[in-house]
Amino acid sequence: MSSVLFSCNEKSASNKNPIPMKKKKAIVYQVFARLFGNTNTTNKPWGTIEQNGVGKFADFNDKALSEIKNLGITHIWYTGVPHHAVINDYTAYGISNDDPDVVKGRAGSPYAVKDYYNVNPDLATNPAERLEEFKALINRTHKHQMKVLIDIVPNHVARKYEGLTNPEGVSDFGANDNKSVEYARDNNFYYIPNTEFEVPKWENNYSPLGVDSNSLEDNKFKEIPAKWTGNGSRLPQPNFNDWYETVKINYGVRPDGSKDFEILPDTYFQMGYQAHFEFWKTKDIPDSWIKFKDIALYWLDLGVDGFRFDMAEMVPVEFWSFMNSSIKMKNPDAFLLAEVYNPQLYRDYIHKGKMDYLYDKVELYDSIKHIMQGHGWTDHIPVVQKGMQDIEHHMLHFLENHDEQRIASLDFVGKAEIAKPAMVVSATLSASPTMVYFGQEVGEPGNEEAGFGSPTRTSIFDYIGVPNHQRWVNDKKFDGGQLSESEKSLRDFYKRLLNFTIKSDALMGDYQEIHFYNKEHTENYDHRVLSYVRWSENEKLVVVCNFDSNKNYDFELKIPSDIISKWQLSGEIHQLEEELYGTKEYQLYINEGVGKIQVSLQPLESVILNIQ
Repeated sequence: MSSVLFSCNEKSASNKNPIPMKKKKAIVYQVFARLFGNTNTTNKPWGTIEQNGVGKFADFNDKALSEIKNLGITHIWYTGVPHHAVINDYTAYGISNDDPDVVKGRAGSPYAVKDYYNVNPDLATNPAERLEEFKALINRTHKHQMKVLIDIVPNHVARKYEGLTNPEGVSDFGANDNKSVEYARDNNFYYIPNTEFEVPKWENNYSPLGVDSNSLEDNKFKEIPAKWTGNGSRLPQPNFNDWYETVKINYGVRPDGSKDFEILPDTYFQMGYQAHFEFWKTKDIPDSWIKFKDIALYWLDLGVDGFRFDMAEMVPVEFWSFMNSSIKMKNPDAFLLAEVYNPQLYRDYIHKGKMDYLYDKVELYDSIKHIMQGHGWTDHIPVVQKGMQDIEHHMLHFLENHDEQRIASLDFVGKAEIAKPAMVVSATLSASPTMVYFGQEVGEPGNEEAGFGSPTRTSIFDYIGVPNHQRWVNDKKFDGGQLSESEKSLRDFYKRLLNFTIKSDALMGDYQEIHFYNKEHTENYDHRVLSYVRWSENEKLVVVCNFDSNKNYDFELKIPSDIISKWQLSGEIHQLEEELYGTKEYQLYINEGVGKIQVSLQPLESVILNIQ
């Protein structure tokens, strides 16, 4: 059975063969592997691995994994696992040094992969055994009944890609390219013939590695001929703001944008991955497609359970049809999550590209962020959800990830508790998975000046400590022993909420907003409150959230008669159990077919009421 989470009442016209519903929600914990277990608090800007420390695979020990599991997590996305460019000397292990002129930060971007068939040596206790150490982590994670996700970055690779441990018959990207032409279908890269690459002109007094120097830092990097840059720049000297540390992969898309491969017929929009797999079996396909398919299958063989695909919309949807159908034929339960930001492309990448899940950033995340910041209305959330009705189970919800500002940063809202109602909505609005970024549950503010880039986001480029999270790590006791009382309370909130969501049947069932009905019929109810109902055959929930940081709300919430009818509630009084804290008693009164619940909400308080 597929890992896609389908609502039991799905009647999407665009998907006539729905996959049977799974009974529980998935909760993804994104964790930056090199930051998780680092207890060093020096936090020197541009600090070396010796100065600022680094976490290891071994830090995810049984105690750490047990605590992650107990938080309510079903899947761990270990970010930064594939071997990417780093400024650290591993020549003793046969690894070439990377040039700081084409590396961002001292620890390097995890999205500039240098070797897809091995892992980041920084993360290993013994770099010579780095792949074996990661395989042991996969096994430990599985022992704690969680699934393992890693990144695949199909749009680009590091400028200096070198596969040291390729399986037999696997050649490196570009090894067989015809470099005398800009484009050939089976070239892995695009070229600027007879032209040498030039390092960008640095801006804002930037210098690689900050004030430190490195023998390779000379404003030069030998690349002849120059390749297109990862974000599509065709300049031999990319701009400072381009993805200059990477080169773009060629998927058989000509420089004029036309496609040099078979186009997937629209009829496949409605077909399952098996039909997609059969379609491509007889087709002549570009070399880059095969290389990435082989990479994915390699990691599945090692025990990885799924992937997060970086910038998926920059790669043709036909490739994803080929790639994901190949993955699903090997593991039908593989969890496939993609970064796609254009809502006009969502349905193509889900149905044609066979993605399980896409980031719900542009619609839900952006809307909730505005509400949290005080200049958005909750009225917009039901509108977003209605627009997503046919694909809501495919749209992964989050409030933080490595690309977004930390909630507690001053540029977001400055206080982690302000996210509590937003987190309830994110976790209970739909059947989609929910994602939490490590440190979010203890209010990490992202204040560190790490080196490359500025604060508000926890650095993905440098060796750094993550202070609130480190207080939970507590010298690798992983027991929260150094957390403040407010941080402990926040983590307890996340734990209560996430554990409820993974056990709830109703959250995989039906949804109906009651917000606009209550705005019209309920005194003291306004656009800083949100309400909706979720239900299944076995469970009926009423969710009410107060997004206001200062205002108490007291009102008689109404449950419209059509919902009372659907729920087949008889009698006048029904007891309600509050699922988050259970400290208050609630009752549902039915009068002339309309349900009424007296609700009192403190600032930022939410209730999940379960009808008994």
